[in-house]
Amino acid sequence: MCAMSPVVLLHCSGSSGAQWRSLAAQLGARHRVAAPDLIGYGSSAPWQGGEFSLAREAAAIRSLLGCLREPAHLVGHSYGGAVALHIARTRPELLLSLTLVEPSAFHLLRGGNATDLAALREITGVAGDAAAALAAGDDQGGFGRFVDYWSGPGSWAGMPVEKRIAFAPQLAKVVLDFQALLGEPAELEDECDIALPTLLIQGGSTKLPSRRVCERLRGALPEAEFGIVRGAGHMAPITHRDQINALIAAHIEGHSIHQGEDHAKLAA
Repeated sequence: MCAMSPVVLLHCSGSSGAQWRSLAAQLGARHRVAAPDLIGYGSSAPWQGGEFSLAREAAAIRSLLGCLREPAHLVGHSYGGAVALHIARTRPELLLSLTLVEPSAFHLLRGGNATDLAALREITGVAGDAAAALAAGDDQGGFGRFVDYWSGPGSWAGMPVEKRIAFAPQLAKVVLDFQALLGEPAELEDECDIALPTLLIQGGSTKLPSRRVCERLRGALPEAEFGIVRGAGHMAPITHRDQINALIAAHIEGHSIHQGEDHAKLAA
């Protein structure tokens, strides 16, 4: 089988590259797949201090993309989607295509209509609660409320105790993620120049802030494909894994460069 273009998968806050294990296995037969752990998650070292931003998070991913020596398909969910959007805006030459699953680019809600501003207040409240819990040393409670916001009341309590113990210390990075997302200086108009083949995916039952970010991006990227997974919430890559994976795989295959075919065309 001829080599195909690389794929890089970026996970959400509070998770790791293992989130994409199933999709990576599905794509692995035809692509070189990387699912790195973002700063402070999985096997990655925690943030060492100083001002944090999406640009700081994106730096390591840009380095990874540069090492591939050819453009890649970039996929991001939630926080990872915001990082992917940042890279697509600032270094589009590194990419073949872009897939955003409910990107948490909450900074794009600034300057919107009344509904956008209500959504921004809602997510700013979630961020504030996480920061207050961290300051109070309540990692369990803070991470639990973060999980319940996105996945529904009782989701945290329904997790096995060992998982709760493992997740709770990540609250510090979740707080940094929110700071980066809400403090990102880019505006909606800055996204309009992204000319990459783009797929935007939204859960049909997701939260207001994510719905409004997707709607704003649809206006800024009118050529982007848009898909709704009915009945899914923000954590659709986990709760509706097969549907999400099928959409992503189809987009990637539709915009892949098959090296063998390209060489044959050049020789013809």
